[in-house]
Amino acid sequence: MKTLPSLFVSHGAPTFALDPGLAGRGLAELGRTLSRPKAILVVSPHWMTRGVEVGTAIRPETIHDFGGFDPALYDIVYPVTGQPEVATRALELLSKAGWPATANQHRGLDHGAWVPLLHLFPQADVPVFQVSMPSDLDANSAFQFGRTLSPLADEGVLIVGSGSLTHNIHEFRNRHDDGEAYASEFSEWIRRAVMDGDLHPLLNALELAPHARRAHPTTEHFLPLLVSLGAASAPYEARVIEGGIQHGVLAMDSFVFDHCPLPFTPNRSR
Repeated sequence: MKTLPSLFVSHGAPTFALDPGLAGRGLAELGRTLSRPKAILVVSPHWMTRGVEVGTAIRPETIHDFGGFDPALYDIVYPVTGQPEVATRALELLSKAGWPATANQHRGLDHGAWVPLLHLFPQADVPVFQVSMPSDLDANSAFQFGRTLSPLADEGVLIVGSGSLTHNIHEFRNRHDDGEAYASEFSEWIRRAVMDGDLHPLLNALELAPHARRAHPTTEHFLPLLVSLGAASAPYEARVIEGGIQHGVLAMDSFVFDHCPLPFTPNRSR
């Protein structure tokens, strides 16, 4: 079975479900070209726990974990099935690597999972399960968390870290206008590091990248990038899914990390 890539997706605001824009069109095109996964594993900052929980529901519900948005959002259902067998395999990998992991038979899919998947696989015809994000993750442990899950990519599982390339909700704007310069500068710095295949700056991006603390006042929406990077089992070749900037401050670029057999030459295309 061909090793599947891992993905980092910027899921933006919940309104991304109704307004796909550039990012949604890019995810839709990616979904049409990917090898069909056996299952999709999503790690999202909207399910954070002590230790690790793995969703094993047979039919995970669509969780509307937000308020104050367009009423149409609350009518959306992503009627996907779960994949308890593969979820159990994820539990085994995590436990063997020393991550305290337990099954959760009742947890549904938060908007960090179902909103981008609406565009990636709109027919909801690929089974999905979530693995919670440990609340004590930092950059290095997020990378190792993804590395622990990486064998699943060889078993037909698409591993998705869902977050946001920038995420300062205190500056969120409802109107669509030009993005803040700091969001563009931070996201371009990250893009260069990703495309160069250079792990060190990415693991230290929240200290090294321009405007990092303004782009991410808290870390939980950045760490899924490092989870997906770890899941890629470097070396990798990266592709960018252009997303632009929504609501002034939400950089919406996503990345595809393709397995790259040795020898490896960093991809320096922009």
